[in-house]
Amino acid sequence: MTLSKGIQKMDIKQSGSQPSTKGSAEYFISTVRIDPLFSAPDPARTSGASVTFEPGARTAWHTHPLGQTLIVTAGCGLVQRWGGVIEQIRPGDTIWFAPGEKHWHGATPTTAMTHIAIQEHLDGKFVDWMEQVSDEQYQS
Repeated sequence: MTLSKGIQKMDIKQSGSQPSTKGSAEYFISTVRIDPLFSAPDPARTSGASVTFEPGARTAWHTHPLGQTLIVTAGCGLVQRWGGVIEQIRPGDTIWFAPGEKHWHGATPTTAMTHIAIQEHLDGKFVDWMEQVSDEQYQS
């Protein structure tokens, strides 16, 4: 909502007011639920979502044009950057992926994981999706 002279008014998104979506099979393996949290209006370019991965669920390999921050809120998960080792993440951990850094993230094989994902768009684009993480890559 805009006040006089282009000043924007505070906007409160009530919990549960935005519908959850299922992660697309094109970009995720197994069951993933995405709960939108915010999408800041222009000129800001930040958005955030709470993402829950069931055991064994994960993203495809991907990059973000301006990087991504993850804040783990529940469960136990895994992250990996291209060429790096798989690392375990737990509630309270904060992960930063640099702009253009190829990576994936998700739950462990036996435990669900929820994180808040925060990223900015560049020319309207938040993410560049790539190939799926194979079972062999996930289990190594």
